[in-house]
Amino acid sequence: MELAAGKWDGGIRRGAAASFALHAAALLLLLLLLPKAEPPPLPDDGLSVEIVPQPFGPPKTAEPVKAPSPEPTKPEAAAPEAERTAPVANNAPAAAMPSVTPIAPSAAKPAEFVAASRLFSDMVLADPRSRGAREALRGLAGSERNLQLCDLEALEQVRRARPEMRPDTLAPYAMAPERGRGNSVEVRGGAFRSNRAWYNIQFKCGLDAGSGKVVSFAFLVGDAIPQGEWQAHNLVADDGAADQ
Repeated sequence: MELAAGKWDGGIRRGAAASFALHAAALLLLLLLLPKAEPPPLPDDGLSVEIVPQPFGPPKTAEPVKAPSPEPTKPEAAAPEAERTAPVANNAPAAAMPSVTPIAPSAAKPAEFVAASRLFSDMVLADPRSRGAREALRGLAGSERNLQLCDLEALEQVRRARPEMRPDTLAPYAMAPERGRGNSVEVRGGAFRSNRAWYNIQFKCGLDAGSGKVVSFAFLVGDAIPQGEWQAHNLVADDGAADQ
């Protein structure tokens, strides 16, 4: 009797274990077949996001999404107050600048007359070769004689002052009339010939009333006279030949 009861208890235990295993397998299969439930959405915390690009080269992976990091502290803000440059007040007086007087361009200095330190007309007339000139002067009187003596002085002064020139003729009234007053002669528009070319000349000549000799002389040699103007002033290239 006891043996039969033991077998009964063992059969019940084995049946219960088999039934539990069967239910567990059915429950597991049911869970696998049920649709998966979607996780609840995350609450909106109000943070913005930004795409941080790669600084150099093509990205190796997808661009990360990051929340904005705190703005880095500027170097100016990090510097101590003592090291900051003090602002310059707008109403601070400016340094006084020295006054500079503008320099006006200097005008071209006018040509000056050259005063003769030595006179030559008396010496030239004393030369034996000037016999004809001496005789011609005896026939002249007054302002005409003074003008001829001054012309002679002018030719010799140019010859001595400008060795490259060989003046042979002087026309004291070629460009403008001469001025004669008492014992002085002033020529402002004269012309002299040298090497078949004509040049402007001005001079001032003073004479002694008693002896009739030149006692002072100053002159100024000008530029060459264009050949196209020669005919209008009766200037010729050489004696006896008309201007071409």
